[in-house]
Amino acid sequence: MSALLRALAGGCLTMSLAQPAPAQTQSQKQTKPATPATTPATPAAADAKETAPPPGKGGLSTPRDDPFPSTYKAPVAPPFAIRNATLLTAAGPVIPNGTILVRDGKIVAVGATVDVPADATVIDAGGRFVTPGIIDDHSHLGVYAAPGTPAAEDGNEMTKPNTAEVWAEHSVWPQDPQFPRNLAGGVTTIQVLPGSANLFGGRSTVLKVVPGRTVQDMKFPGAPYGLKMACGENPKRVYAQRGPSTRMGNVAGYRAAWIQAEQYRRKWDKYIGDTEKKGSAPDRDLALETLAEVLRGNILVHNHCYRADEMAQMLDVAREFGYQIRSFHHGVEGYKLADRLATAGVAASIWADWGGFKMEALDGVKANAAILQAAGARAIIHSDDPSGSQRLNQEAAKSMAAGAAIGLPVAAADAIRWLTINPAWALGLDDRIGSLEPNKNADLVLWSGDPFSVYTRAEKVWIDGALRFDRSAPDTRWRTDFELGFVPAEAR
Repeated sequence: MSALLRALAGGCLTMSLAQPAPAQTQSQKQTKPATPATTPATPAAADAKETAPPPGKGGLSTPRDDPFPSTYKAPVAPPFAIRNATLLTAAGPVIPNGTILVRDGKIVAVGATVDVPADATVIDAGGRFVTPGIIDDHSHLGVYAAPGTPAAEDGNEMTKPNTAEVWAEHSVWPQDPQFPRNLAGGVTTIQVLPGSANLFGGRSTVLKVVPGRTVQDMKFPGAPYGLKMACGENPKRVYAQRGPSTRMGNVAGYRAAWIQAEQYRRKWDKYIGDTEKKGSAPDRDLALETLAEVLRGNILVHNHCYRADEMAQMLDVAREFGYQIRSFHHGVEGYKLADRLATAGVAASIWADWGGFKMEALDGVKANAAILQAAGARAIIHSDDPSGSQRLNQEAAKSMAAGAAIGLPVAAADAIRWLTINPAWALGLDDRIGSLEPNKNADLVLWSGDPFSVYTRAEKVWIDGALRFDRSAPDTRWRTDFELGFVPAEAR
């Protein structure tokens, strides 16, 4: 800055600082209220004391706590029945020419003969298929939102091997344009997981595939949280320079964390059980709190694991510390210990035909799901991919074909379970969704044909009995704020 400019700037500043306050007008002087001499001013501290909110409970570690509860409200929907449908119930044999009756968001009746009340709207399926809504138990929608830019990559907290303190819901972007595309594929419920960079990646969240201004507007009410764990090459690669850098380092990391979590759980359980609450509460630790909830059985473990030997080792670690693995995710070598998974009661959330893209995925076989099914294990077809999640019915069809090719045919009545009741079980929600049975939530898909055909598309999708997608009415489709202005070609 030149000397002249500096002088001018300094002069302006001096003038502004020295400028006197404007004089009060006569009207301002007359209207200004006088403070009575006999009325003392209320102390600010006393006023604050009266209006301050009570302290929150954030300092306490409470089992089954739900600090960010769902605000989802199912819309009121009129009763309806779908008649003359081929029903893949996921609870028994296929019902041809069946009827399903829905009222107040719940399934009332399912069968070959159902009495339909006069106030129910009747939809004639014309022999087309009706299934439960598809459930994807391995999704990253919202935490890896579209478009795929670094600014939208919020699924992996790659700062230390144990990030059990992070919660996926705090990264979910409800305006991710991939949500409505999943709905159009017949997907009604998803589990959004953190990524697999860490030994402990954090908590998952279960969402209904519905529009919402906030993630809480999409959260499945009362759904248990999941804990994402990962073994194998991913944590080895990410922490190669800072550890753990080997598989034995991975296992040591799990064990050390569970030892701390057990100590934390004991301290808090003792304090909670003390009715007199003598002494101060233990210090709260968000990471150990998540692991302690696993040990209490309140959070379900979803374990990213490819190789059979590592799955066996993770079962050993779980046995050592007394927790249960709910499902192995990806499980490319699940077929190698299908009988052990069946005995252990652990599901296998797998791809139809992914494999060979890295060393630990080298030994994959396309008939993985069929082999698991034949051994009595609970097979699940998941996506781990925003495009695959829109076509999970086709992914299941590929697994059916691979099973038939090796002499293990899978009937449609069983294959539909891979997409519905089995993932519902993995999420701890099989008493509410996943099959066409009375008293369950009316999450339904009416398909244009056989759902295991590449030519078939979802025509209508209901969630809690409310029509959320109708292919015949493109002008009513869900569009996120991100894509306002986009109009489907059919609606123009």
